[in-house]
Amino acid sequence: MTVKVLLATTVRWPSAGRLAGAFAAAGCRVAALLPAEHPAAHSRYFEHIHAYRPLADVASLLRATEQSHPDLVVALDDRATGLLLRAQTRAPEHIASLIVRSLGRPENYAQLMSRSGFIEAAREADIRTPLTRAVTGEADLEDALNAIGFPAVLKADGTWGGDGVAVVRDRDEALQAWRKFANPPSILRSAVRAIRRSDVHFVRAALDATPPAISLQQFIPGEPVTTSFACWQGKLLAANHFQTLAAQQANGPASVLQRIDDSDMQEFAARLAARFELSGLHGLDYMRDAQGRVHLIEINPRSPQTSYLSFGAGHDLVSVLVSRVDGTGHAPRARVAGDVVALFPQEWLRDPTSPYLTSAFHDVPWDDPALIRAWMESRAAQPALEKWRAFMAANPRGARLAAQP
Repeated sequence: MTVKVLLATTVRWPSAGRLAGAFAAAGCRVAALLPAEHPAAHSRYFEHIHAYRPLADVASLLRATEQSHPDLVVALDDRATGLLLRAQTRAPEHIASLIVRSLGRPENYAQLMSRSGFIEAAREADIRTPLTRAVTGEADLEDALNAIGFPAVLKADGTWGGDGVAVVRDRDEALQAWRKFANPPSILRSAVRAIRRSDVHFVRAALDATPPAISLQQFIPGEPVTTSFACWQGKLLAANHFQTLAAQQANGPASVLQRIDDSDMQEFAARLAARFELSGLHGLDYMRDAQGRVHLIEINPRSPQTSYLSFGAGHDLVSVLVSRVDGTGHAPRARVAGDVVALFPQEWLRDPTSPYLTSAFHDVPWDDPALIRAWMESRAAQPALEKWRAFMAANPRGARLAAQP
């Protein structure tokens, strides 16, 4: 049996092409649901690309599943997970069953995707978490601040990548952040953002005008650490844990990571997979305090950017997941060199002169040259394009790629 995988994303994150290569290396046939102008559309590892249309998102997903007949659907961003959950309630039985098979029990996701609800469930599972309170109004905000104190972190549900998160140090900052999160931007402002970022979702969010759920969380000083894990029907299959060495921005996603071993993080991932009866690929974010203890701050209910990395037997999330889908054993893929990983193109965009680009494993997709070229032509690459060309010219593999037609 050759497993067929459909990767679904609503954003132009670079990890889509890398995850496609990981599933292909595990013997899968891979298709994708991608928004327009996604660099990964040029990846050699996709057998077919299906168009994601933001204003007809459920129809886009249903069409992609009907045409590709996948055995597994993997969401690459939070919005894509929400799309799968909405589609599951409207889809024909065979597609609804596929989504349940891919994600786990859909009825558990309402609490999972609520930042305050998820923390409450984690505390019930005896997992160390910061104090977190749902905030439904300015009076609630005042009560929550009295209970939690300063500094604190205000968070809006349905956001990611550092958006919708504000560290507040006094009541004025808290009130300002609350009003910003609780009041969706105007349609005009959203239209401008949609044009600038080539993303219709901003207009759709303004038209919906439903304010997000907001929570206040205790601020835990320390270092960010993360987990990527694979699970199946509530059982943890494998996990990789990482310490963040560099990030693109404050509260933003990591650009350099170091794999670590941590028994608490391993146990917490197992408890959460069981508590929510999860399947697929997911991520967890923590803060490690000065005493070395990890505090769980949120879940990423989709494939995290590191899930395609293989660190050998017991640490290859993709291979163990495919083994569960087809019921046969798959040898782990080749291990990446070392435990420090500079993510492409995130670390390049953060600092084109970063020493990690040469001292760490820099995961440039050299085996997928069309993906590299597509990224170089994308809007995100333009500010650092000349330095990137210089890097390519100085790298033997890059020079060979540049010489190809």
